[in-house]
Amino acid sequence: MPAWAWIVIAAGVVVALVVIATTMISRKRRTQQLQGRFGPEYERTLESSESKRKAEAELAARAERRQQLDIRPLSHAARTRYVERWQSVQAEFVDHPSAAVTSADALIQSVMADRGYPVEDFDQRAADVSVDHPDVVEHYREGHRLAQNESYGDGSTEDLRQAMRHYRALFDELVEPGSDEPMTRSREADEHHATTQTDADGRVAR
Repeated sequence: MPAWAWIVIAAGVVVALVVIATTMISRKRRTQQLQGRFGPEYERTLESSESKRKAEAELAARAERRQQLDIRPLSHAARTRYVERWQSVQAEFVDHPSAAVTSADALIQSVMADRGYPVEDFDQRAADVSVDHPDVVEHYREGHRLAQNESYGDGSTEDLRQAMRHYRALFDELVEPGSDEPMTRSREADEHHATTQTDADGRVAR
């Protein structure tokens, strides 16, 4: 084989290796970006998907859909009104726990709609809110699951109490003044969550 042919082959191998290396770096960067943005939601999606590729494609699609939504902050008046309504719902729980959980679910949907999130389908609501609030979206899913169990006659008062606590975790972030921008796993966000605790009654303590 002539020397020039070996040169061509070697050049082709080098190009192929460069392409492979570039692709691997790009995929690693994409993974790091998605992990940074979605935090625990990345792991949850990965566990429930058939492959890493499909999980990351789903998360990327959520982020792209989120960019198309007109998510806006609550006005001060709306924020105050919703907090007062939550306090009423929490008080209702003492005598009517099942009704209170139903009211809490409806209240969260009202807040989401006011913020600009579509609210027609629960799974889509959870997917949309997971982009901005990945640290608490699983609370929303668990609260919804417990509330559904109650509607099927399989719940208990303790389940309802837990549902209220789960709902409260998302509610607090939705009405938080700083929640008008998409959340990323930045140092500031990490510090916020590290200094925020939820007490036994589901109220946020700082």
